[in-house]
Amino acid sequence: MSTRATPDDNSGTTAIAGSVHYAATGNAPLFYHAGPVPSGEPETNIEFIEHTVAIRDTRGSGREPRLDVEGAALMRHASGVRDFYDEDELQRTGYAEVADILQTVSGAREVAVFDHNVRRGADAAHPKHASARKPVFHVHTDFTAGSAPIRARTVLRPELLAGRRLVEFNLWRPITGPVLDTALAICDASSVTPSDLLPARLLYPEREGEIYYVSFNAAHRWWYVSEMRRDEVWVFKNYDSAADGRARFTPHTAFQTQSSAAPTRESVEFRAFAVFDD
Repeated sequence: MSTRATPDDNSGTTAIAGSVHYAATGNAPLFYHAGPVPSGEPETNIEFIEHTVAIRDTRGSGREPRLDVEGAALMRHASGVRDFYDEDELQRTGYAEVADILQTVSGAREVAVFDHNVRRGADAAHPKHASARKPVFHVHTDFTAGSAPIRARTVLRPELLAGRRLVEFNLWRPITGPVLDTALAICDASSVTPSDLLPARLLYPEREGEIYYVSFNAAHRWWYVSEMRRDEVWVFKNYDSAADGRARFTPHTAFQTQSSAAPTRESVEFRAFAVFDD
């Protein structure tokens, strides 16, 4: 749970004290069952530890994160999707919108949107909400340096990948707004060291992936958007193949911003691969 907003003397912006959950080191190799847990096996061997961190509000700060520096960017965009719980409309209209946004903001040669999750903070109040997932309260990235290229080979044509820079982007937006109860916190990628990133096997019944959970580092800098609206979107990197000083991995997590009496958060995140000629 967060506390009230206070001035942040280090940045000149407003910050709140928010609780986020980091992974403890040890117990390697780490694993987490993303689907049904086989009988007799634990869901995970990861211990998550709650830490209170200062989370700066981008609203009115004058120094919003940048995609190649902090690993994220905030944009305005009014979606043409009328019902984000309609899978056909979401993939038909939403995917095309996301591809256009990412090409505009990044200058990519080509963008392929390949996945999405609709999330809802409360239990389903209507049958159409039943497929929505809950927000994730663990600091993580969606891919690792190993798993992103593997997944990209299932999405992009081989000739596009050959010798080109590869980036995995997420685009996150509220479905309803303003977001009051569970905001998205973005960790400044430039404050993350390689040793903070803990690879973990993500186990599905039919396949295996790999993500990074993140160990606590007091140097991490955090951002969020207060009362984020439906026409605002976060774009951030989960992976960038370039190792030239640009942001590569941007950890993120949900965190509670107000009491449970606030309207439940509903959101959608899209995942996409982009290739570049640089």
